[in-house]
Amino acid sequence: MKLFATLAMVLTCFLGQAVQAKDKVERPSTTQSQQKLSQVNINTATTSQLAAVMKGVGLKKAEAIIEYRKKFGPFKSIDELTAVKGIGSKTLQKNRAKLTI
Repeated sequence: MKLFATLAMVLTCFLGQAVQAKDKVERPSTTQSQQKLSQVNINTATTSQLAAVMKGVGLKKAEAIIEYRKKFGPFKSIDELTAVKGIGSKTLQKNRAKLTI
């Protein structure tokens, strides 16, 4: 009987650790995903990438950036972002270090 109890305890412990390890591998934290996108190229980024990296820019403003890019071609400078409706100089200054061309 002691052997069965010991075996059950070892098995329970092993299975518990296996489940915890599986959870750690399959569920990357949000902060890890955000850290991968610390800088974004305004000429190639998707709407979700722009919205994820830029402070004060949601999906709607990110869509406006992409529409501007489609209409007028690639941005020649980061400062040109202020020509996009909804992107002012304050938003640009908050995000300048996160943007590339």
